[in-house]
Amino acid sequence: MITLSLYRMILFCLITMLNNESRISLLLPLHKTNHIMWTMGDDFQYQYAETWFKQMDKLIHHVNKDGRVNALYSTPSIYTDAKNAANQLWPLKTDDYFPYADGVNAYWTGYFTSRPAFKRYVRILSGYYLAARQLEVFAGKKSTLGHTLDLGDALGVAQHHDAVSGTAMQHTTNDYAKRLAIGASRAEAVVSSSLNCLTSKRLGVQCSAHASAFSQCQLLNISYCPPTEDSIPQRKSLVLLVYNPLGWNRTDIVRIPVNDANFIVEDSSGNNIQTQYTKVDNVTANLREFYVKAYVGLSPKQAPKYWLQFQASVPPLGWNTYFISDTAKKGKSRNGLPSHLNIQKNDIIEVGPGNLKLSFSPESGQLIRLHNSRTGVDVPIKQSYLWYNSSDERQVSGAYIFRPKAPPNIVSRSVPVKIIRGPLVDEVHQKFSSWIYQVTRVYKDKEHAEIEYTIGPIPIEDGIGKEVITQMTANMVTNKEFYTDSNGRDFLKRVRDHRDDWPLQVNEPVAGNYYPLNLGIYIKDKKSELSVLVDRATGGGSIKDGQVELMLHRRTLYDDGRGVEEPLNEQVCQHDQCQGLTVRGNYYMGIHNLGAGSRWRRTTGQEIYSPLLLAFAHENMGNWKAFHVTRGTVIDPNYSLPLNVALITLEELDNGMVLLRLAHLYESGEDAHLSTLTKVELKKMFATKTIKQLIEVSLSANQEKSKMKKKTWNVAGDKGHESEGIRGGPVSNVNLVIELGPMEIRTFLLKF
Repeated sequence: MITLSLYRMILFCLITMLNNESRISLLLPLHKTNHIMWTMGDDFQYQYAETWFKQMDKLIHHVNKDGRVNALYSTPSIYTDAKNAANQLWPLKTDDYFPYADGVNAYWTGYFTSRPAFKRYVRILSGYYLAARQLEVFAGKKSTLGHTLDLGDALGVAQHHDAVSGTAMQHTTNDYAKRLAIGASRAEAVVSSSLNCLTSKRLGVQCSAHASAFSQCQLLNISYCPPTEDSIPQRKSLVLLVYNPLGWNRTDIVRIPVNDANFIVEDSSGNNIQTQYTKVDNVTANLREFYVKAYVGLSPKQAPKYWLQFQASVPPLGWNTYFISDTAKKGKSRNGLPSHLNIQKNDIIEVGPGNLKLSFSPESGQLIRLHNSRTGVDVPIKQSYLWYNSSDERQVSGAYIFRPKAPPNIVSRSVPVKIIRGPLVDEVHQKFSSWIYQVTRVYKDKEHAEIEYTIGPIPIEDGIGKEVITQMTANMVTNKEFYTDSNGRDFLKRVRDHRDDWPLQVNEPVAGNYYPLNLGIYIKDKKSELSVLVDRATGGGSIKDGQVELMLHRRTLYDDGRGVEEPLNEQVCQHDQCQGLTVRGNYYMGIHNLGAGSRWRRTTGQEIYSPLLLAFAHENMGNWKAFHVTRGTVIDPNYSLPLNVALITLEELDNGMVLLRLAHLYESGEDAHLSTLTKVELKKMFATKTIKQLIEVSLSANQEKSKMKKKTWNVAGDKGHESEGIRGGPVSNVNLVIELGPMEIRTFLLKF
C-alpha cells in the first residue's frame, strides 16, 4: 500500500518536475516522445488494491490540475499505441542488457547460479510437465487419474523473479519446492494412467481412468528407485516402459540401480539387449542415505550395488518396453561387469568406446585433450575446479551480487583417478577434494562427454564464503569473444570487457563478464568450436581467451543488501542434523569443426530438457505382451518432426480445444541445411485423430492471429523498410501443413 509519506514524496517529485522544466527536458530524450510510463507497485508493496487506487486517484487529480502534465491510468498497449502514433525514428537494439549492475562493484550476476538445486528442480519438472501434458492429450483428460494443473500452477509461481532466480528467503524457497513436489506427485498419476491407457490392447473399449501398475522414480540420480532395487517376484519381470517426448527417433542410455549383475534385458521384440554394470560409488550411496531421509522422510534400504545400463531406442512421441529378468531363475549366467584400468606411470590415459576420445594425464589425473577420430577435431584442454573467495568488505557477495575478493583458488592440482571401461560407456571417476567428486562419461554412440559433478557441503569453517566454478581451458585463440544463449533460443555474441552501447569502465573483470546460461556457451577459433551445455540455469563466461567458466554452486556468509536479508547459506536438515547443501548435476562438452557445432547444441539441448521418461512395473512378461502394445507411437509410424522443429506445447484445454506450439530451433545462417524454412504435416502428426478446426493465435494464445493488427515502426538503419526474417505462410485447412522459418514460434488451437 502507499503510505502517506510515500504519497507525499511522489507528489513532491512530480510537482518539483513541473516547476523545473529542465528536469522534464532531461527525461524526454531518454523516452523518445513526451509519453513516460510510471509503473505502479513494488516488491512487498502492492497490497490492498482499494487503498492504492484511492491514493493514485488523488495523485492524478492534483497533477492534472496544473495542466502541463496529463496523468492517466494506462496499460502497456495504450502506452505502445501512443509511442507508435508519434511517428518517430526508433533505434534498433539486438543485444540484451546483461550483465547489469546498480553500482561500481555490484554486478547482479550471482543470481544466475544462486540455489542451483532449486534451479534444477524447476528445469526437470518443466520438461516433465511438457511430457505429462502430451500424454494427457493422447489419452484424453477424462481417461486419466490426477491432473497437471497443480504442477502447472507451481511452475508458474516458480517463474517469479525471486523464485527460480534464487533470490527468495530460504523459507519461501522451501514453500516453492513443496508446491512443486505436490504438483509433481499429481502429474505422476496422470503420466502413469495415460501410459496404461495408451498401451492397452483393449481395442474398441473406451479407456477410462483406473489405477495404474506403473511407478516412477524422482530420486533416480542418487540411486533411489524401489521398483528396480526390489527383488523381482517369481515368474515375473521388471517391466520398463520408456516414453520419448521428442518428435524424432531417439537412442539413449538408460541407467537404473539394481542389486544383481546377472539380469537379462529384452526389448519389445524379444531381442536380448547388450548391458553394462557399474558399481554404485560411495559418494552416491552417502547422498542417498542422507537425502532420501531428508526429502522423503524414509530410511532407505542399503544402497543398491550396481547401475545397470543399456541402450534404449524409442520412436518419436512414442514408447518402447524393456523386460528385465533374473538369469538365475532362467538358468543362465550373464555378467556385464566392466573392466577397471590399471594405470601405468607415464602412460597417457585414453578413454572413449566411440569416436570421441578423452586423454588424461597419468601424473595429475586431469583432462588434457579431446579428440574426435571421425571429424579430426583435436583440442588440447584442461578441466579443473576452483572457488572464488566471496567479498566480505563493503559490497559483499550474496544471493544477487557476485563479487569475488581475489583470483580463484584451485581445488587440487593432482587428482586421484579411477577408470572404468565397458562396451557402452567409459567412466572416469575423479575426487578433487572431500567435497568435490566428478564422473566423466563417454558413450559409444555419442560424440560428447557427459560430466556429472557432486559438490558439497561447501566448507565454511574457515569463515570464508565460497563460489565454486569449473574451468575448461583450451588451446584456442578466441580474441575475447564467446557466445551464450538468450533464454535457450538464439546465441548472442559476447566480447569480454566490452559493451556495444557505451564505453565500459572495467571495475569487476570477473563478475562484469558473467552471463546467464540456460542452454549453454561456446567459443571458437579459426578451426574448431568448444561447446558446453548445462542442465539448469547457471552463470558463466570466458574470463580468459580459450577458456569457458561455469559457476556451479555458491555458499556465502553475508547478505548483499538487495532485499533477501539473509546470506545464501543453504542447508538440508534431517531431524536435528543439518549440513550444507550438496548439489549433483551434469554439463555436456563437445568439440566440432568450425561451423558444425550448432546441430549438436540444438539436438542435445532438446534431449537434456526432455529426457526419456521411465515408468516401472512388475509383471509376467507373457501376460504383459498379451494385454499391452509394447512399442508404438501416437503419430504416423513413418513420420517424425523435422530435426529443426521442437514441440514446445501440446495441452488439452478445458473447452476441449488443444493448444499446440511449434518452434524452429535454428537461427538464420546457423546451419547450412537446418536454418531453412521447414514444414510440419499435422495430418501425420495426429494420425489417429481428425482435425475439424485449426485457428492460429498469438504466442500467448489470447487472440486470433488474423485479428491482430501489426504496427509499422520507423527503424534507424532500415531506410524505411523493417527487416523481415523468413516466416511461414498461412496454413491451408485442406493439407494442414505448418511452415516455420528460423527462430519462428507458431501457436494454434485445434479441435478434433
